[in-house]
Amino acid sequence: MVMKCNTGHGRGATALVLLFFAGAFLSRCASIGTPTGGPKDTLPPVVVAVVPEDGTTDFKSKSVYIEFDEYVQLKDQQKEIFVSPAMGKKPVFSLRGRGIYIQIKDDSLLPETTYAIEFGSAVADNNEGNPLHGLRYVFSTGPTIDSLVCSGYTEDSYTADSLGKTFIWFFEADSVETPGDYDSTIFKYKPSKIARSQNNGIFIAQNLKPVPYRVYAFFDTNDNQTYEPSIDQVGFVDGTYNPAEMPGFSIWYDSVRRYPSADPQLYFRLFTDVSFRRQSLQESSRPDQHKVQLCFGAPNPEILSLRLDSIPSDRIIVEPLSKGRDTLALWLNVPSESLPDTLKGEIVFMAHDTLNVLRETTEELKLPWRRVESREQERERERNERAKAKAEAAGEEWREPQAASTFTMIGFEKTAEVNPELDLPLEFATPLTRFDSTAVELLSFGTGGDTLRERAIFIPDTANVRRWRLRSRWLPERQYRLRIPPDALADITGEGNDSITASLTVSKVEDYATLRLNVIPRHEGDVYLLQLVNSDGKLLREERNVGGGEHVFYYVPAGDMRLRIIEDVNGNGEWDGGNLVERRQSERAEFYKNDEQEELFTTKTGWEFDLTLDMNDIFAPVTMEELIQRLDRREQTRLRKEAERRAKEGPRKEEQQQQQGGGLNMGGMGGLGGLGGITGNMF
Repeated sequence: MVMKCNTGHGRGATALVLLFFAGAFLSRCASIGTPTGGPKDTLPPVVVAVVPEDGTTDFKSKSVYIEFDEYVQLKDQQKEIFVSPAMGKKPVFSLRGRGIYIQIKDDSLLPETTYAIEFGSAVADNNEGNPLHGLRYVFSTGPTIDSLVCSGYTEDSYTADSLGKTFIWFFEADSVETPGDYDSTIFKYKPSKIARSQNNGIFIAQNLKPVPYRVYAFFDTNDNQTYEPSIDQVGFVDGTYNPAEMPGFSIWYDSVRRYPSADPQLYFRLFTDVSFRRQSLQESSRPDQHKVQLCFGAPNPEILSLRLDSIPSDRIIVEPLSKGRDTLALWLNVPSESLPDTLKGEIVFMAHDTLNVLRETTEELKLPWRRVESREQERERERNERAKAKAEAAGEEWREPQAASTFTMIGFEKTAEVNPELDLPLEFATPLTRFDSTAVELLSFGTGGDTLRERAIFIPDTANVRRWRLRSRWLPERQYRLRIPPDALADITGEGNDSITASLTVSKVEDYATLRLNVIPRHEGDVYLLQLVNSDGKLLREERNVGGGEHVFYYVPAGDMRLRIIEDVNGNGEWDGGNLVERRQSERAEFYKNDEQEELFTTKTGWEFDLTLDMNDIFAPVTMEELIQRLDRREQTRLRKEAERRAKEGPRKEEQQQQQGGGLNMGGMGGLGGLGGITGNMF
């Protein structure tokens, strides 16, 4: 079904309203006459009457009634329903008969203003819960309905994944201050129009005026329809946009997702603006006898002094637990018997006051800890008590068995494969206070039966005090055996290790793929962060401060991969978000694409892959045509995977799904930009 729309403002609005309701009407028509006991009802309810009618002008009513062809329910009102622009008092929604009764509580609606009540997915049939997507009611307090339309796309600026259910706020540029060095628009003013993206990140903003807008977007983490700095992700587009002056775009009804979609005109990369996070000590706890945890409100807390009673300052080992050091672990390097059940102390640090000014702040610390026995420990204690009582009754001497060591290694396997580039990782539950590397034995065995004692070098991890790497002469043709004798290691609790042994093999280059990357920077001296991720988005390898020239990734596992490239503008070796007030976008993160513009590539065992990373192409300005093509390719990939999944479920399952799918058939599933629907200039 293809619908054409001319440039007339009113006709564009009508076409779009019809589009939003067409899916429900067509699906209902396609299933008329379904006999009792047939396939499960998968069709949404259908609107049969609206009073006052949709599109009413000079609106003065205090209520609206929307009637459906069946009984309905309202779900997640706070999360799903919103009004554009927001009313001073929220409308009240209730169920009456086969319809929804809306009470308009705001007595001071803005004059000459077009309002839209957006229901999202809140309306569903009462029996099966099939949601009616895209339901909206529009009215105007003036003589005309604003009728222009704009589309866009919202995504996470780091992962490049779509961000659904994102709010888009439109501010009339002539009604707000022009941002200078600082932009406070989103905090000082209320948006004149509001839209929200669907699950695929696409939004269609309706009922706009032919005026320039400043446009912002935020991901509503807490479902309160309010932007919360440092909690919600936020994005903005530079400059202003007048929908009457923007090129046309295509709109279609996605018959699988069951909501409208469109080619985007605006593009938002959202990030968390950490500059708004207020510094404070949010939580102090003692999860373990030897561990204190401090959680701060903002990254990189400035700690002036820290005192824990009876603990010398040089016996406190600090371990950052987060990227920005906003969560710290304090390991107490003292004997267990010297630690009280409740540890008291004091911390002095720079915190924000009520005026948002950093000031020296002192907070008292009170950190209780209580030993909790595991079920096994409880059984062991009870067994010992019974054995002791029995021995004493017999007049025999009883000696308490030596308790098993609590010294713990994390993720250590008795058989493991060593990647020579990464060495053998060793991670301990608590920091070490003794490491007798001379007692460690590392032997290698050749095919001819020879045995060699290898040199073992232990390298501490600079980012984690509990992690080490064992480096040696790793040769794939030899087998290795590691032995760490008892008490060669000890942690801050004073516990030593039991005997640790492991059999090791060494990865062979020919059993993996190799990536040779030729990096061509945009400018001399530019550096980048390269991240190899699998098809599920899991980070496999990372290379920081990458400049021009050749860079090689050895020992790459076979499978589907993507290569994320981050333009490390400040050269700190990590991705940085933007700053809304300073109108600074986040550092760009893009994925490598081949000549066919495909992001996903497949590595194979024993193969070498040569990739050229021309940063002038990778970080070229994004055009809307390129963005549409990118989304189209992602949609094609999604549809292919969906088809593969259905094929695995079998033809019978496929037939059942088709029988239950109703008649939603507005255009084929050819991907974004290729579906049937409304095309042409919407303005």
